[in-house]
Amino acid sequence: MTTNDEAFARARAVLPGGVNSPVRAFGSVGGSPRSMVSARGAYVTDVEGTEYVDLVGAWGPAILGHAHPVVVAAVQDAAAKGLGFGASTPGESELAELVRDRVGALVEKLRLVSTGTEATMTAIRLARGATGRDLLVKFAGHYHGHSDGLLAEGGSGLATLAIPGSAGVPAAIAAQTIVIPYNDVPAIEQLFAERDGEIAAVIVEAAAANMGVVPPSPGFNAELVRIAHAHGALVILDEVLTGFRVSPAGWWGLDTSYLPDLVTYGKVIGGGLPLAAVGGRADVMDLLAPLGPVYQAGTLSGNPVAVAAGLSTLRLADAAVYASLDATAATISRALTEALAAEGVAHSVQHAGNLFSLAFRDTPPRDYVEVKQQEGFRYPPFFHAMLDAGVSLPPSVFEAWFVSAAHDDAAIARIVDALPTAARAAASASS
Repeated sequence: MTTNDEAFARARAVLPGGVNSPVRAFGSVGGSPRSMVSARGAYVTDVEGTEYVDLVGAWGPAILGHAHPVVVAAVQDAAAKGLGFGASTPGESELAELVRDRVGALVEKLRLVSTGTEATMTAIRLARGATGRDLLVKFAGHYHGHSDGLLAEGGSGLATLAIPGSAGVPAAIAAQTIVIPYNDVPAIEQLFAERDGEIAAVIVEAAAANMGVVPPSPGFNAELVRIAHAHGALVILDEVLTGFRVSPAGWWGLDTSYLPDLVTYGKVIGGGLPLAAVGGRADVMDLLAPLGPVYQAGTLSGNPVAVAAGLSTLRLADAAVYASLDATAATISRALTEALAAEGVAHSVQHAGNLFSLAFRDTPPRDYVEVKQQEGFRYPPFFHAMLDAGVSLPPSVFEAWFVSAAHDDAAIARIVDALPTAARAAASASS
């Protein structure tokens, strides 16, 4: 039997760092990452045959649980008809119509792509093409994929690895992105006053979930849209993580008091396969080729197997599923707070719908600066105590926890039972 150590050693010989996405390497928690070989429902199993209750959820798309039989059957049926045609398929229109039915005025037209990074990259190009301007505004700690202009203070893996940006990004490209504090309306107003007429767009996570979960302050997103529009700039709402996970219409569905110009989706929309999308106002979306001058293309865009997974997932994600997700998230986060409080560990748990995360500080952080002020050294021992008890958490304190509709009483009980020991490990940690 292969061990996780052996699997990681083999991977390091042929993959940079032994992984194909940095956070998977356990860099911030230590030890060998678990090499997973199967998943079903609320559980994942590694090469050693150890089963874990999963709170990573493939980083979001496993909203129904892993390997849901209906989704698997849809994928198998689609694959049997052909893995890809390099041509349009009826499923692409069906998925776009389903998205539009869920979000109404937010999406008039949709372009399918393969990854969240590609979706945000396309949205930014569209915004620049629509406005004839170059500057992009983002918020510190928000992660929008790994394209060149978006890595400054990007949260997620960058925060985990303490990387301020990335080598290989030309200074001229980085200079086209301005980073400002999150949840700070005066900072937005000041920036637009200083750079009026230069800013093409502001991109914002609908609710920040890549520096841990930090929801927008009440009214923040609406104020952002108001200010940007007053200065002729567009707003891109990044719902790659929150879209179709925190409600049937994503985070925007929980607060429809504003209307951004473009929105990006990923994760849930693909049901676990590589699929993402950018959507929004028809007049902006129609600037995309072949109708307009903004070019975007992709051999795998709208891949029929991925579309089948997304369609079946969204069709199954009904009101009962979202009620289950909310209840499960509330139960786990309540038990988490009780366990840490019992050990006197300073902490806060923040929610964005059923997304939640832990920060080792007394007060909930409101921005990236406050997120980084937590006692993050307490997370590695906490993480490993949970892992030893058969619970797989995100291997970084800067990530959200993901529940699924498959987390039943037995799965929740394993999580709750593991928390007191993990809380003691966190309490005894030293910097």
